[in-house]
Amino acid sequence: MKKNEIYEGTVIALKFPNKGMVEVRGETELVLVKNTIPGQRVRFQLKKAGKRRVGNLIEVVTPSACENQTPPCPHFHDCGGCAYQTMNYENQKSLKLEQVQTLLRNVDSGFPLEECVASPRVWEYRNKMEFSFGDEIKDGPLTLGLHKRGSFYDIVPVTDCRIVDSDIRKIVAATMEFFREKNIPFYHKMRHEGALRHLLVRKAWKTGELLVCLVTTSFASIPEKEFCDCLLSLSLTGSYAGILHMINDGLADVVRAETTTVLYGHEYFYEELLGLTFKISPFSFFQTNSAGAEVLYQTVREYLGDIEGKVVFDLYCGTGTIAQMLAPVAKKVVGVEIVEEAVRAARENASLNQLDNCFFYAGDVGKVIEELEETPDTIVLDPPREGIHPKAIHRILDFNVNRIIYVSCKPTSLARDMEIFLEAGYRPLKAKCVDMFPWTRGIETVCLLDRLD
Repeated sequence: MKKNEIYEGTVIALKFPNKGMVEVRGETELVLVKNTIPGQRVRFQLKKAGKRRVGNLIEVVTPSACENQTPPCPHFHDCGGCAYQTMNYENQKSLKLEQVQTLLRNVDSGFPLEECVASPRVWEYRNKMEFSFGDEIKDGPLTLGLHKRGSFYDIVPVTDCRIVDSDIRKIVAATMEFFREKNIPFYHKMRHEGALRHLLVRKAWKTGELLVCLVTTSFASIPEKEFCDCLLSLSLTGSYAGILHMINDGLADVVRAETTTVLYGHEYFYEELLGLTFKISPFSFFQTNSAGAEVLYQTVREYLGDIEGKVVFDLYCGTGTIAQMLAPVAKKVVGVEIVEEAVRAARENASLNQLDNCFFYAGDVGKVIEELEETPDTIVLDPPREGIHPKAIHRILDFNVNRIIYVSCKPTSLARDMEIFLEAGYRPLKAKCVDMFPWTRGIETVCLLDRLD
């Protein structure tokens, strides 16, 4: 096979999460092609030859048998946000489960994973979305939306996005039209000029409170009052907790704030989960699917069993959501998280919920747990996508607890870490997937590990 040539083949399996292994007739090596689904017949351009072949998808010649619906979202084919809208929800759940099962059963052939739990809300479930300003085509009119599939520069307007609710859609549409009329330029990432960068919108599921953050550079004047009045004039089902203007003159294309001006309300909002209240700031980590988070955390509770009178470590605790779910039953919960802002939020929320047996520490998990005086009876792990650092795993194993709960948002990281736990004498007792991200490739997996005597 030659680089840059066009080929056609059949996707025989997925290499999680989004690269299909394409078989081309007469070739012994498979080609990895992004954004494909098993069973599809595809045309692709070979971009990397040799031992590890990689291709870019050109078109789907024949759909997979599991693709049985027209994508409900009009932006699906251009936007890079969703992957599975050509199949119904049940087929999508089955595909995700099969992918995770394959990974984990390569580690342990008897891995007890048999279920993918549905999200309580399949549409309009996201409580947070980061939108980018730009143009849909070079030198085209200003737009506001998500990156085009496979593109770093082009922005697709997503005013009819189906995974956020109508309030967020209205805010995005109004913001785009407002700045089009004002003729304020977007920030050009290559030329480092222009003003408009991002729009961050968060909405609480239970309280309906909205937090809107406009992120710009300081290179142009922004009509703050007019923009605020524009948003306040919208007819929404929820209510604004705050409207903020953030300045970011950094070169990196990330949503962050060097300074913040409150145009309306305040810099936070409140959400409720399983009877607890959480104060959330613009950049607080919080599960993007609130209804799904309740299912996820209820699964963790169920797997832990009776923890009355026990000390629980919640490692990689983020803003301490899981810790606070367990605190009313446990004797003591200790959370560890490397992000200091998240730890401050965890402490504040524990106080808000009148939980005096939650203690949170900021720092690297592997180092902090060496310094703690407490010894846990059980451990909950909810690491970031890259999983647990090997040094931290071995320090966790030194506690010799009988039970460990591992909550994973990236199955490949889970499979890698699972090999270490199995070698250390643990076995998977229960496991299930929880679909927190319908129509995308994302999936959460909860595993209960039991130490062999």
